[in-house]
Amino acid sequence: MTGRTYDAVVVGAGPNGLVAANHLAEAGWSVLVLEAQPDIGGAVRSARDVHPDFVHDTFSAFYPLAAASPFITAMHLEDHGLVWTHAPAVLGHPLPDGDWALLHRDRDVTARLLDAQHAGDGAAWLELCAEWDRIGSALIGGLLAPFPPVRAGLAGLTKLRSVGGLSFVKTLLTPAGELGRTRFGGEAPRLLIAGSAGHADIPLDAPGSGLMGLLMSMLGQTVGFPVPVGGAGLLTEALARRLRSLGGEIECSREVVGIDVDRGRATGVRTADGEHVAAARAVVADVVAPRLYGDLVATEDLPARVVRGMRAFELDPSTVKVDWALDGPVPWAGEPAYAPGTFHLADSVEQMSEAFSQVAARAVPAEPFLLAGQMTTTDATRSPAGTESLWAYTHVPQDTRTDAGDGGVRGVWDRDDCERFADRMQARIERLAPGFGSRVVARRVLGPRELEARNANLVGGAINGGTAQLHQELVFRPVAGAGRAETGIRNLYLGSSSAHPGGGVHGAPGMNAARAALAHARIGRLNPQTWRR
Repeated sequence: MTGRTYDAVVVGAGPNGLVAANHLAEAGWSVLVLEAQPDIGGAVRSARDVHPDFVHDTFSAFYPLAAASPFITAMHLEDHGLVWTHAPAVLGHPLPDGDWALLHRDRDVTARLLDAQHAGDGAAWLELCAEWDRIGSALIGGLLAPFPPVRAGLAGLTKLRSVGGLSFVKTLLTPAGELGRTRFGGEAPRLLIAGSAGHADIPLDAPGSGLMGLLMSMLGQTVGFPVPVGGAGLLTEALARRLRSLGGEIECSREVVGIDVDRGRATGVRTADGEHVAAARAVVADVVAPRLYGDLVATEDLPARVVRGMRAFELDPSTVKVDWALDGPVPWAGEPAYAPGTFHLADSVEQMSEAFSQVAARAVPAEPFLLAGQMTTTDATRSPAGTESLWAYTHVPQDTRTDAGDGGVRGVWDRDDCERFADRMQARIERLAPGFGSRVVARRVLGPRELEARNANLVGGAINGGTAQLHQELVFRPVAGAGRAETGIRNLYLGSSSAHPGGGVHGAPGMNAARAALAHARIGRLNPQTWRR
């Protein structure tokens, strides 16, 4: 089948694809979004498939980056049905003695709690927040902009002196494991910062982890960790409604199996049911890099630099996620002063680092570091009153050599592996919340295979579109010499988390791709042969 032509075809209806489609439709382009799954959303979806009375977010759940993103906030999704809500506390870290490290949305409350655990830490926390107030917006702007971030970089330089100049640069480069130790005397701030860094796959003793930990912690103080009322899918539904109001079209259960390239220019896409859809101006691929390069685009159509670079492309670790429907709240041994929406589980920063090191060594962690969410605590619509919709996830190796635990997990991630490892994760919670298991009404385990089956971009259960370590960021993402949405093929733009600036629901890869397409349509394309050297 042939015949349909649009100005732009967007492959994938995840948040990046929908952000790109919205921006192109705003510019007056005709836009078609093709999604392989039966539903839109990519890794931002929710359903009642664990238990009919409970809403569970299938993948991501909390959205500080969306709340801070200039791209998403400018779309005014509240006008299209999106409603945000917050938990009483942003983030918590329960300790073996029953105490908690807590990050409250009110920085003064956070400081008071930290100071009660170690005198002086409250003032140190407020000082860190004040520094962020002066330079945080410039940092976020620089992180989300195409590389090099000229405008945001200049803004940051003008403010750098006010936060201590090179000493603040050193803070940003300090590994997360050390950052808390250099600025605070107690364990609670160390746990909050290191646990926040654990949202990426950067080792806690490596540069880059401190910036991630600081970014997530300070977002918790400025915008919180909001969730959409009713489920994560309401965020992407609002993006879809906005797109349709602008005349854009979305078709689900329409898998794209190839991108047509003619003499170095993308001309359209081919779907699994045999249709060829022409793209007059752009194809935006909200597609993980290994699936785009050499799969949807034939190797012979790719620039030599991309072919060489993709041989060294590194995925982030695999993921195992567990969802629980509980008939009551989590029975914490020590109740927190404020109930957190997000919580992290590790006995110490050192134990966190050990779990990361085991994954890097291709071992299934014996004591996995858990990132988790109490969703009904955050949004009362997620389950009946008095119950809890809960999830937790952790990372495991893409290629497992051994089990650092009891040896019962082989790393093949069949149903037996998934359930055994979920038992290990659940036991971690049980130690801090005795009786947790007795409150479980239903449990679902999504291993690497299930995650990829539900979203083809999550290759092997990797949720970040490629490692977030420094050797694959900035101009090295996804291959050396990139850092922008251009692919070296005219009219084809990479708009997924494999592109700079990487994972997270902020819409930057999609927006950067859409802006690049519009710019090239206005002024013409630079010679793509520069990519082929």
